[in-house]
Amino acid sequence: MAHLGLVAVVVHDYDEAIAYYTRALGFELREDTPRADGSRWVVVVPPGARETGLLLARASTPEQSARVGDQTGGRVGLFLTTDDFDGAYKRMVAEGVVFEEEPRYEPYGAVVVFHDLYGNRWDLLQPA
Repeated sequence: MAHLGLVAVVVHDYDEAIAYYTRALGFELREDTPRADGSRWVVVVPPGARETGLLLARASTPEQSARVGDQTGGRVGLFLTTDDFDGAYKRMVAEGVVFEEEPRYEPYGAVVVFHDLYGNRWDLLQPA
């Protein structure tokens, strides 16, 4: 049996990324381990997540720095699923999360597109 364990998100700074994902998105810091090369192994997860989390990977080359905030070429590339869409949306608005539209109620569920600290596009989604 296999599962998707981590998705890497390239960031400029570990501490600002940890602060954003834990405060604004309500994620939990699961691990923050220094590595011998000066980098850190930083994992944040949505509350209650058992399998998939984000590996916050600090950019270490000019090429990586150029991709921060645009890892998917402008497409929505990350999907945060909730069972309380209205509550999550209101909490995120109160935390200053940038939304690019008003919530929509589609046949597949409630959805709204937001940007993270670096500009990566996400869907907040509650499936129908």
